[in-house]
Amino acid sequence: MKIIADANIPFAAECFSSIGEVKIVGGREITPGIVSDADVLLVRSITPVDSDLLADSKVRFVATATIGFDHIDIDFLRRNNIGFASAPGSNSNSAAEYVIAGLLEIGRKYDIDLEDKSIGIIGVGNVGSRVAKKCAALGMQIYLNDPPLQRQTGEAKYLPLKELFDCDFITLHTPLTFEGVDKTYHLADEKFFKSLKEMCVFVNASRGGVVDSDALKAAIRSGRFRVVVLDVWENEPNIDMELLEMVDIGTPHIAGYSLDGKITGMIMIYKAACEYFGVGVKFDIGDFLPEPAIGQLRIESSADNEQDALVNSVRKIYDIREDDVRLRRVCEEPVEKRGEFFDGLRKNYPVRREFQNTKVIVKDRSSTLAKKLAGIGFNTSEK
Repeated sequence: MKIIADANIPFAAECFSSIGEVKIVGGREITPGIVSDADVLLVRSITPVDSDLLADSKVRFVATATIGFDHIDIDFLRRNNIGFASAPGSNSNSAAEYVIAGLLEIGRKYDIDLEDKSIGIIGVGNVGSRVAKKCAALGMQIYLNDPPLQRQTGEAKYLPLKELFDCDFITLHTPLTFEGVDKTYHLADEKFFKSLKEMCVFVNASRGGVVDSDALKAAIRSGRFRVVVLDVWENEPNIDMELLEMVDIGTPHIAGYSLDGKITGMIMIYKAACEYFGVGVKFDIGDFLPEPAIGQLRIESSADNEQDALVNSVRKIYDIREDDVRLRRVCEEPVEKRGEFFDGLRKNYPVRREFQNTKVIVKDRSSTLAKKLAGIGFNTSEK
């Protein structure tokens, strides 16, 4: 069995070698010629998988090691009896931790106390629901919008979009969809931005196409926002350089790029492939996850400013400023090399572990600081 795997799926060769011969290929280098004699195709988000890629191939199973699959033509796979799997929830904790790191960094830089601030979360799936829990742990007021979930559950906590417009923070966590009543393409358009509270904080870590870039730039120029944080961009990898210069924190679509999330996603599609082909599962997550670089943090006393203690703890595990600095170096590249540079930042992303791998020892375990650290994901247990 021949398997083509995106080079950005860690340990794909080692893991999938238990079921076939694995060839590692860059995500944008996966072409019809590359997959023509393959049985299995493993991708991440940058490879469009459709008839153009697979029409003349012998591929029998496709998997994406990502939570989203807007880059996959599911109908084509179904019509051609090609098996499919994705990795829902695999990097949701990583993406939620990215948002928390961003909010805490914003709080430090702009002297914003997050306690009691309101945050509107648009899209309350695997990522958005985790963002909500972590923000609630920080003492923020949570407002949720998810029309499909509202219809499905009938729960009053899912509010109409207009009821989020007065929030101090707005963060997007929707899939990218182009049709239907819940279409999200350019959901954040000129009308959306004009409806938001003045001097709010705007975060997008979902998909670049959910935001109309020109409308966002116009809103920034008008002074609508206090802070803008973007992890995703229209037309990746050839992102809008003017927009990058305008945002306060810009990162190269890496919110979900913790090593924990990547390996979880890889194992999820590995097990799905094993089931599809009726072969035994040889590996699990523990076979590939290394020990964390920082296994323990000690906070000797509860700081007068809890938020300072939180941001200092988070920075030791994940410093979002470093991703911002790395992305801004794209401006130094020749125009024709910028897309390649953007992709390189993702391909060569440094190891980032999730908060749960680090035990935090706080002098007063009953303090609100200890509860907040636990609430955003750190291990504060006595064991």
